[in-house]
Amino acid sequence: MMKKLYRNFIKRILDFTAAFVGLILISPILIILLIILSISNNGKPFFYQRRTGKNGKLFTILKLKTMTDKTDDNDELLPALERVTKTGNICRKYSLDEIPQLFNILKGDMSLIGPRPLLPQYLEHYSKEQNRRHEVMPGITGWAQINGRNTISWEQKFEYDVYYVDNQSFLFDVKILWQTFYKVIKKSDINSSETIDMPMFTGSKPKNNE
Repeated sequence: MMKKLYRNFIKRILDFTAAFVGLILISPILIILLIILSISNNGKPFFYQRRTGKNGKLFTILKLKTMTDKTDDNDELLPALERVTKTGNICRKYSLDEIPQLFNILKGDMSLIGPRPLLPQYLEHYSKEQNRRHEVMPGITGWAQINGRNTISWEQKFEYDVYYVDNQSFLFDVKILWQTFYKVIKKSDINSSETIDMPMFTGSKPKNNE
């Protein structure tokens, strides 16, 4: 009963309150980053991208723009690692590029804790079990993020995501949030993003016994 109440009501109130207070407290840092990134990215401090939310609903995620739009002689974007700015690298190292997602939480697109929202084109590649990750609101951080992030396979990530769906609770969220702060401070398992280091997800290979 309490878990159901937390999932359906209390969690949203806590998310909204935390995002609102967090934006107020962190606004001086955010303003400074916006000014610096606006200069280095030709007036474009934000990165927008369509992602998949709860129940497969699409929304636009908001992040700080940590890479330039520099292209090669063929007008193709340079490799991601060659486009990351110095300020952008610092943002990625300390996950500061995630700060604007607090606005996504206020809008109701995301939660503080939950499976990371991924690209819409992945939807057709999920297995039925993997697709269960969309039964809850996506989060800024989650169980998969504190258990390897981009150092583990897609399959392992989705297993962690589904585990979270089945075990979501207030105490579990507190544990994830605490370990997230700890890893950010240690810069452990914290690297670029869901797309810069990981290959595109094209579906899981069937196991030998399937």
